[in-house]
Amino acid sequence: MRILVDADACPVKDEVYRVAERHGAQVAVVSNQRLRVPPLPFVERVVVDDGFDAADDWIADHADPACVVVTADILLADRALKAGAMVIAPTGKPFTTASIGSAIAVRAIMADLRAGGDQLGGPPPFARQDRSRFLQALDAALVKLARGG
Repeated sequence: MRILVDADACPVKDEVYRVAERHGAQVAVVSNQRLRVPPLPFVERVVVDDGFDAADDWIADHADPACVVVTADILLADRALKAGAMVIAPTGKPFTTASIGSAIAVRAIMADLRAGGDQLGGPPPFARQDRSRFLQALDAALVKLARGG
């Protein structure tokens, strides 16, 4: 089992380490810059070049059915799902093959509105409930992987 973390703006890295240790999962912390990671034998720091989507490309290339990908990036979530990985947002919201199409459509609509000059608010601030939901979702995903499915 492996957890691939889209780490540049991920607010739940410490939670990933805790859950991974409990489940015996490997963690790859992928970013465009050198981030501090704990000196734990199951945590790997992966620093990619600063090319556009380089971290996303690395994660998508390494995602497989034995992985959980942690990302808020909808397009990366789509690529990881196509590779067979489970995908969880830092808020604990799972991305699924059933939900990714509508998420991509909403993303496109919002991009069009922003391009048209509309001032739209961003996502709500990250809350304690999001952290709790994420811990539960990651734990459940790793249990499911451990059971073979």
